[in-house]
Amino acid sequence: MTSYPRDLAGYGSAPPDPRWPGGARLAVQIVVNYEEGSEYTILDGDDRTEVGLAEAPGGRAPKGVRDLAMESMYEYGSRVGFWRLLRLFTEREVDVTVFACALALERNPAVAGAIIEAGFDICCHGWRWVEHFRLDEAEEREHIQRAVASLTRTTGSRPLGWYCRYAPSPNTRRLLVEEGGFLYDSDAYNDELPYWVVVNDRPHLVVPYTLDANDGKFCTPAGVATGDEFFDYLRETFDVLYAEGARAPKMMSIGLHCRLSGRPARVHGLARFLDYVRRHERVWLCRRIDLARHWIAQHPFITRRA
Repeated sequence: MTSYPRDLAGYGSAPPDPRWPGGARLAVQIVVNYEEGSEYTILDGDDRTEVGLAEAPGGRAPKGVRDLAMESMYEYGSRVGFWRLLRLFTEREVDVTVFACALALERNPAVAGAIIEAGFDICCHGWRWVEHFRLDEAEEREHIQRAVASLTRTTGSRPLGWYCRYAPSPNTRRLLVEEGGFLYDSDAYNDELPYWVVVNDRPHLVVPYTLDANDGKFCTPAGVATGDEFFDYLRETFDVLYAEGARAPKMMSIGLHCRLSGRPARVHGLARFLDYVRRHERVWLCRRIDLARHWIAQHPFITRRA
């Protein structure tokens, strides 16, 4: 039988006990994607304006022409949405991870400073918010190097995690290992626990992410329309995982975007969810780097014998 590069089995019916701190039944990890200012734009030499994950998907301006309306929808995220989410999380003392595009933080030092002051960790979301599967190997290597250097200058420390825009290229993970310095990547959606892979004979940790409990649902026809609907979806996800956690603890990832969840009605639903979570015992609200470090300490890579 020829080798097949995908792992369709995973942990199967016997997932490991993650041994979350405090005997938590569930680890809840919230991600805020910060992309505004790094998206496709005529101003940066692209042939179009980005139209994804915004209030009017599809855009109106023809290719090669700036779409000023769409640009301003993105600007809402950096001008207003980020700050509203920051207030929510700091008031409720919730640690989050920021998937930050390097150029976006370069262009808004106030946001970068606020992230650092709040104690949120930064996971590198690429140099720009572009599709890595469209980059050739040399271009992608350059993007990774530029992103690491930029975030190091802007924040004072290098990023330890990586997540590129959907989806990675076949080269991404190998190039991350080649670059070195990353504790993990999140370019996977296939599990509810971290897991190890081997890349170029080196162990590499994957902390899966989600497009499921994600505010991108506000931008899909069959998604959610109100903050209450988003709250219901998050609550139902939490309830199932929390119940399962009595015997098999897992992690719950939540994905947010400043220009989406930073809107008043949507942040209302998010606040309801955080208050709901706080009413439960044995829940670990953590950053993504905390998950990675915990897994490395509790479940170190074990070399498999042939």
